[in-house]
Amino acid sequence: MIKNEQQYHTTKEWLQRFEQSLAELDNNEILKAEPIRWQLHRDSCQSQVDELREEIAEYKRLTSCDKSKPIQIKVESFNKLPNALIKARIAASLSHKELADLLGIEEQRVKEYEDSDYQCASFIEILEVSTVLGVELESAIVRVDFDEIENVKQTIQKWNKGRVNVSSKTL
Repeated sequence: MIKNEQQYHTTKEWLQRFEQSLAELDNNEILKAEPIRWQLHRDSCQSQVDELREEIAEYKRLTSCDKSKPIQIKVESFNKLPNALIKARIAASLSHKELADLLGIEEQRVKEYEDSDYQCASFIEILEVSTVLGVELESAIVRVDFDEIENVKQTIQKWNKGRVNVSSKTL
C-alpha cells in the first residue's frame, strides 16, 4: 500500500523498471528457447506489474476523490482497519503533521502509527484517529470462528508448555 507521495513516486519508478524487464523478457529469444522457464519469469514480472499498477491506481483514486461526498473504503477484517485509516488520511489530503495537530499529538506519533500499521496505538487512540478522519462503519458483521479459537488455544498451550520445559531446564 502506498502511504505517501514519496512512496508513490518510488512505486512509479519500480513499475517502469518491471515494465522494462517485461519488454526485455518478451524480446529475449534465448530465454524463449526454454518456454517453461521463460513463462515463469514472465508471469512473475507481470504479477509485479499488475500489483504496482493496482497500488498506483488506488493512491490516485484516494488523492483525487471528490471531497464533497463521502468515500467508501472496504475493510475485509479488523486486521485491515489500519489501512483504512491511512487511506482516509490520504483521501482527506491531510499530512502527518495536520493529522497530529488535529489529534493534539506530535507528528512523530502519527508516523509511528502508520509505520507500524497502528500496532503501537491503543484502542482509544485508534478511535480518536477514526473520529478525526470521519471514519464510520456503515454496517458490520462480525463472524466468530470457533475453530480458530480452538486452534489459538492449542497453540498457546503448546507454547506455554514449551516455556515451562525450558524454564525448568534452566533452573
